[in-house]
Amino acid sequence: MNNSKIGILIAVAIVAIVFLASVFTVGERELAIKFRLGEIVKADYKPGLHFQMPFINNVKKFDKRILTLDARPANYLTKEKKNVNVDFFVKWRINDVSTYYTSMSGNERKAMERIYTTINESLRGEFSNRNIQEVISGERAMIMDDVTKQANEQLGKFGIKIVDVRVKRIDFTATISDSVYQRMEAERTRVAKDLRSRGAEAAERIRANADRQRTVTLANAYKEAQQLRGGGDAKASEIYAKAYSKDREFFSFYRSLNAYRNSVGKNGDVMVLEPDSEFFRYFKDASGKR
Repeated sequence: MNNSKIGILIAVAIVAIVFLASVFTVGERELAIKFRLGEIVKADYKPGLHFQMPFINNVKKFDKRILTLDARPANYLTKEKKNVNVDFFVKWRINDVSTYYTSMSGNERKAMERIYTTINESLRGEFSNRNIQEVISGERAMIMDDVTKQANEQLGKFGIKIVDVRVKRIDFTATISDSVYQRMEAERTRVAKDLRSRGAEAAERIRANADRQRTVTLANAYKEAQQLRGGGDAKASEIYAKAYSKDREFFSFYRSLNAYRNSVGKNGDVMVLEPDSEFFRYFKDASGKR
């Protein structure tokens, strides 16, 4: 009885082992190739559970996702023979897993070396046909599109598809950097001089306008002052005339007193007048009669 149970357990274990060896799963992020004695049998597996012959078939899996090649920076010559250092990266994926395995032996490192060599040569050719201005800003997007297209034409036969090529940065060598800096410095100096000359011109224009406004303001003020002074004098003359017409004798007496106050009694004053002159009229008689 015990031997029969043991036999059943062994049979069940064998069946389980055979079953597990007969199935395999393919994930959403995986590509799978089934081999039969080293020969590719099938490669277009969809995600899910699949079957194989134990000990006859074997399965290799590869990453289905978009992979990144962060390339080491490289130097390229531009159209005017200027050396630039370019740092770039590549987005790629396996497009045909059977071709990829056959050409690259399923080795991801080998595939990346091939991709780097291809992209490097394409970039070298693109940079050699453009000047520094074009590669830095003017035609960078066009360069990336052309490199991606050329790379796909060459790498398609290896089962590889280039999704995107992007330049992270472009640096000048020390010689070019100094030359660019000098040009930038000269340009900024020229702009500064131009701005200073424009500022000086504007300052002179403002000063001239201010002087003109000052002259006009002073002239208007002088004109208004003279008008006010003339009006005041006229008003004073009118008042004097009215006062004089009301009492001519008193007005004459009052003016004589003011003349005496302003002329007589000051130290150092000398007056040479005849005693019977009109000036001493009120000294002799308060009525002013001669």
